[in-house]
Amino acid sequence: MPIKRTVMKSSKGKKLYAVRDAKGRFKDIQSFKKAHGADIKRKSKAETAKKAKAKKKK
Repeated sequence: MPIKRTVMKSSKGKKLYAVRDAKGRFKDIQSFKKAHGADIKRKSKAETAKKAKAKKKK
């Protein structure tokens, strides 16, 4: 299940992602650039399954 992130702006105007815990307190705050880069590098379950299916077919 993906983590729900809130988009915020820093005092300098940079975009931030904030993750909250069950009580609504901040659990993690990351810059958009860092979080987006990590998301791009990560493969989804669908991409992994498709690649495994193609490899099995050969």
